[in-house]
Amino acid sequence: MSAEIVPLPAATVTLVRDSMQGPEVLMMQRNLKSGFVPGAHVFPGGALDEEDDAPELRAICAGITEEAASRALGIAGGGLAYWAAAIRESFEEAGVLVAYDRTQRVIALDQPALAEKFRQHRHVLNAGERGFIDIMREEGLTLATDQLVYFSHWITPVSAPRRYDTRFFIAAAPVAQEPLHDNQETISHLWVRPADALDRHREDRFSMRLPTVRTLEEFAAYDSVATLMHAMRNKRDIDANLPRITRGGQYLVPGDAGYEETGATEKQGQWKI
Repeated sequence: MSAEIVPLPAATVTLVRDSMQGPEVLMMQRNLKSGFVPGAHVFPGGALDEEDDAPELRAICAGITEEAASRALGIAGGGLAYWAAAIRESFEEAGVLVAYDRTQRVIALDQPALAEKFRQHRHVLNAGERGFIDIMREEGLTLATDQLVYFSHWITPVSAPRRYDTRFFIAAAPVAQEPLHDNQETISHLWVRPADALDRHREDRFSMRLPTVRTLEEFAAYDSVATLMHAMRNKRDIDANLPRITRGGQYLVPGDAGYEETGATEKQGQWKI
């Protein structure tokens, strides 16, 4: 039997906005040639980088301390790196930057010249030519970590060839920014009501992973961003969800019938949820 793959620390952020029909979430479609869940509709996110835990980045995180972040995640240290990673990944994948400008307002990118400047920042960041900290320093920005609410924790099944230990955050989308997929990791994006995304998934028109589906099922109960954010902010004792795979290929989460029994006989194979 092969050794169990240790999951990589990761963070994802669900950006939400109000519409006439209720809250909408921003979803990105992964590249069809991606090595991990190709073509799936996901929230912006990814593995933590070393820079996410740098003291220089922690120093420009607003409203939450390293100690408070780690305590919220139930870990000994390094918690604030997850908030920083979620903001960085949102900028890299979706072009949305949850950060404060020098006036302590969420940065507006609705002026063409400024929007183009930050498109260039994003380009060199994704190309590995500059670090996220360098860009934040140059623009005098502070990460709006206090705008992110931690609400869920998912770990990829032990049989997967690529595993992530992912913390899920939610944030209201900046009103003066327009998302844009990067045409590398993601090939399209859309705003969609949770219930509509779930309907498309049931009709096999929208590929989504189990954590994404369960998140949207939870969000669909709320009629505004305010009520949704309030509910997520009031969650306590967030347990890790570690799906298990039955011999028949069914995915179970803690609380499902047969979950404990499946732990000893989990099917070997790629995680395709």
